[in-house]
Amino acid sequence: MNRKSIILLISGLFIVLSSCSKYQKLLKSTDNEEKYERAIAYYEDKDYYRAIQLFDQLQAIYRGTERAERIAFYYAYAHYEQRDYILASYYFKQFARSYPNSKNAEEAAFMSAYCSYLDSPPSSLDQVVTLDAIKDLQLFINQYPSSERVGRANELIDELRLKLETKALNIATLYYKMEDYKAAIINFENLVKDYPDTRYREMAMYHIAKAYFSYAQKSIESKKEERFQHTYDAVDNFASNFPESSYLKELRNIQKNALKELNNLSDLQ
Repeated sequence: MNRKSIILLISGLFIVLSSCSKYQKLLKSTDNEEKYERAIAYYEDKDYYRAIQLFDQLQAIYRGTERAERIAFYYAYAHYEQRDYILASYYFKQFARSYPNSKNAEEAAFMSAYCSYLDSPPSSLDQVVTLDAIKDLQLFINQYPSSERVGRANELIDELRLKLETKALNIATLYYKMEDYKAAIINFENLVKDYPDTRYREMAMYHIAKAYFSYAQKSIESKKEERFQHTYDAVDNFASNFPESSYLKELRNIQKNALKELNNLSDLQ
């Protein structure tokens, strides 16, 4: 490292240490006016960490004053910018409740729901947060039906619902691969029932028919007739919903085999 680089490094460290020292003095100061001005300045400079620490102190001091609303709004956004979506959602919701007549109340209500959306985990994980996010977004739509943000809220709900549908599909498919056909049928049928417009409807109904056939084959004699009949009906149901499906040829062959089994069982009676 050359001399010029060393000087620049030392100068930089000095500035940082000096800045930290001034900030620590500010935190301990009783000059609330300076704290307020610096908190706003830190926020506008995107130094959200320092802004949050000062806003923490100022909230109680300015409660009930005109500045309290601005502090609360910036405080929520500072947490959002820090990607602390759980706290951001909470503080946005708190702002909307505390200042329902504020020009920022609608934005805060939306941001609270949006932070819940951002906190939603991948479809492979538990989806309790996703369900809560959908409720929050729907609540926003109900509260502000004329808002220009309603369209975006509906888009976010669709994304979250797709995540729930994917979770349901993956669970049902796992049961199918494990050859637990009863559980697979129940879960695929619940997917179709709970999400009638799902993009996975064709795939789910295809697997329902196949699972019924495999389930019937593995069943005890007294249950086979009923379950092969379910197979036959499931294929007809699929065909009526997806007459042009690429799966239909395979399912018609399964249906023929199910019919043969039904005829054989009938002959034995």
